[in-house]
Amino acid sequence: MVREMARRAKAAQPGLGTAPAERRNEALERIALALEERSAAILAANAADMAAASPNLPGPMVARLRLDERNLAAFVAGVRAVAALPEVLGEELAAWERPNGLQISRVRVPLGVIGIIYEARPGVTVDAAVLCLKAGNAVLLKGGREAARSNTALGEAIAAGLEAAGFPADLVQVLPPTREATAELMTATGLVDVLIPRGGAGLIRAVLEQSRVPVIETGTGVCHLYVHAAADLAMARAIAVNAKCSNPAVCNALETLLVDRAVAAAFLPAAGAALRQAGVVVRGCEETRKHLPWAEAATEADWRTEYNDLILAVRVVDGLQEALAHIGTYGTRHSESIITADEEAAARFLHQVDAAAVYHNASTRFTDGGEFGFGAEIGISTQKLHARGPMGLAELTSYKYIILGAGQIR
Repeated sequence: MVREMARRAKAAQPGLGTAPAERRNEALERIALALEERSAAILAANAADMAAASPNLPGPMVARLRLDERNLAAFVAGVRAVAALPEVLGEELAAWERPNGLQISRVRVPLGVIGIIYEARPGVTVDAAVLCLKAGNAVLLKGGREAARSNTALGEAIAAGLEAAGFPADLVQVLPPTREATAELMTATGLVDVLIPRGGAGLIRAVLEQSRVPVIETGTGVCHLYVHAAADLAMARAIAVNAKCSNPAVCNALETLLVDRAVAAAFLPAAGAALRQAGVVVRGCEETRKHLPWAEAATEADWRTEYNDLILAVRVVDGLQEALAHIGTYGTRHSESIITADEEAAARFLHQVDAAAVYHNASTRFTDGGEFGFGAEIGISTQKLHARGPMGLAELTSYKYIILGAGQIR
């Protein structure tokens, strides 16, 4: 079944990839209108998903699953924002002439057929579809069982918008929410050009280990904030609370706070109180618990955990080198930040930390396609091949060489 859906997507994609930008943008506007017109049906489907959700579903996943009128309005605004983004297809990345007269250029082209595997996040259905379409790609959407009704309703709206714009609905297809569909998608070599998993560590690991289709790894975010000895402590406190609490269920949220021993006594009591007031459970090292006696004892597992919840691991470190060593051992190459007024220390941190996004005096919560000016995003890539960091339109393209000759032979 999935292979047949992939065949239809592959057959439909060239017509989109070669269509003028105006036609693709018109399709996105039609999708925005269809989402508005079908909002009641989409919310009813989501209410059914919420009612059927297991009581054991983790809180962060419940938060991602729930839709309301505000969410839908944001979806529609996001579709129109993507339509307004500059065109990337056909962009000439480089051009040169060889001594033999050959004219060579490198231009952006679609990836082709993209498979997205994700969990209980109906918003991914819309974001992934419109970004892939704008970049000339067909997309197969494999969401989680918990959001099956919501994803189906959203997919029907997207299909209606495509058909209203004169494009085949096969360009965006919602796959059955089964393990069998996932397995078939991961083995659809020759039909699916790339897979992008979005979700927790278990999902991403399974796709990386089992897929025979090339994978762009979007990573878990064990993100760190290091409060250096020369930090502005009020700034550090505000950033720590924001990075942990503004939305703890996302991959760019703070998971481990590293505090320089030189400022631990001055920083931790006030910062700990602010975090505790915000409902954060702190799991600290032995030194941390001297300053925050109410904190739970951290274990080795805490340094490796992406909580996606109001839980924060805190460790006191002996200077920049130990902070760098900790991040090198436990980080997931997502987003890391240093708070300091020492420019030399900041420069060392920025250059030595191996992560997709590295910050000085700012919250890790800015690792986001919208915040980077990319419009929406397909995910945050933590790998180094093809794409790294927030993946916008450009990252959903490849390139090819176009060579113009006048009879040259070799």
